[in-house]
Amino acid sequence: MNASGKIYSSRCWYQGNLLPATVCYEAGKITGIFFEKLPGATDAGEALLMPGVIDAHVHINEPGRTNWEGFDTGTRAAAAGGTTSLADMPLNANPVTTTEEALLQKLNSTQNKLHTNVGFYAGLVPGNAARIPALCKMGVLGVKAFLTHSGIDEFPNVTEKDLEIAMPLIRDAGSKLLVHAELSDDTTTGLLSNNPFSYQAYVASRPKIWENRAIEMMIHLCRKHRCPVHIVHVSSAEALPLIAAAKSEGLPLTAETCAHYIYFKAGMIPDAHPVYKCAPPIREKENNEQLKAALQSGILDFLTTDHSPAPPGIKAFDTGNLQKAWGGIAGLQFLLSAGWSALQDVLSLEEYIPLVTTNPARFLGLQESKGLIEIGADADFVIWQPEINFTVEPSQILHRYKDTAYAHQKLYGKIVKTIINGITVYEHHKIINLNAGTWLLKK
Repeated sequence: MNASGKIYSSRCWYQGNLLPATVCYEAGKITGIFFEKLPGATDAGEALLMPGVIDAHVHINEPGRTNWEGFDTGTRAAAAGGTTSLADMPLNANPVTTTEEALLQKLNSTQNKLHTNVGFYAGLVPGNAARIPALCKMGVLGVKAFLTHSGIDEFPNVTEKDLEIAMPLIRDAGSKLLVHAELSDDTTTGLLSNNPFSYQAYVASRPKIWENRAIEMMIHLCRKHRCPVHIVHVSSAEALPLIAAAKSEGLPLTAETCAHYIYFKAGMIPDAHPVYKCAPPIREKENNEQLKAALQSGILDFLTTDHSPAPPGIKAFDTGNLQKAWGGIAGLQFLLSAGWSALQDVLSLEEYIPLVTTNPARFLGLQESKGLIEIGADADFVIWQPEINFTVEPSQILHRYKDTAYAHQKLYGKIVKTIINGITVYEHHKIINLNAGTWLLKK
């Protein structure tokens, strides 16, 4: 596979601007940037050339639950969507990544299956805090914890007491804590069991107050321990002022939301369709418009998919029972296009691109090599057409299963080509090269 070449585009994203340029690369690294069309360069025309997309929140589920997704299918789908790097969460695999041995198993399970670059998070569960420093030394990009039941018994949620013990260890290891921020209670018991097919009942069963309280607690602990804290998949707009105030205070706090929270709206979701079920739930239009504004203002730092697929049997597609269905949106292939489709009326391309490139690269500590076009950076690129729309046909979906909330949606942003470490992986609607990816381990 040839990891060298040169590409010209009349719209190359360079240092925050779109301008004509030829980007040269050799041995998987950018070697030159010229603000003209060079002889022999591949001409992308008006298609936009930018750094590859970085998805910092993905559940690949391997080893142990490869029948849910797996590195082979997951990274193929990522490449088809313009994503060149992703960070894999520690749960839904079996074993969960809460020990050094489990991390080694996960690393071994990627052999001949990395078609994009992949980094890894460790998991924090009750009783494993002492293992966190060793996991950080092994190169994990952060440590993930749940404040409510994760959905699988092997990954129990932590308490405030557990966090008091672990956060100084995470801080001293130079890492960060990622938190699923919902503090559940029994006040909504019965709402969904009494209406198991109602999407509105599902939304009511996981109210915004759960998120708000959890984020308040994490801000308090962040202030106390000065451990970097990241709030994953923010869905409650009521929590945005809390996050904004914490940032203004100078606390090491970051936050993300997901493409599905800004693309879909609760009012458009029919009952008995578990393909839309996720936690926290997709909320009402007014709420989600505030999430969009928070991405524009910087209160929310970047966009992810929280890709969390599962076999059709446990998604309860046959019955439509939202109480019994596994929660999770399959969206790894659609971060760039779905995010742009939702935000193009709010952001310019120059404002949007950092939300899926520069900002997640900085969060993951990869800002020197990923998420930018500069000499010496990795040759990870996506060429795409933001103005061109397409309908998501099941035949185009490369996830292990075709079931996704994005099926049959009209999205803007057609992917032309994905290049990873200088190797063209996706072009002309096909995966054309495999095993171009590498591990992303913190040094």
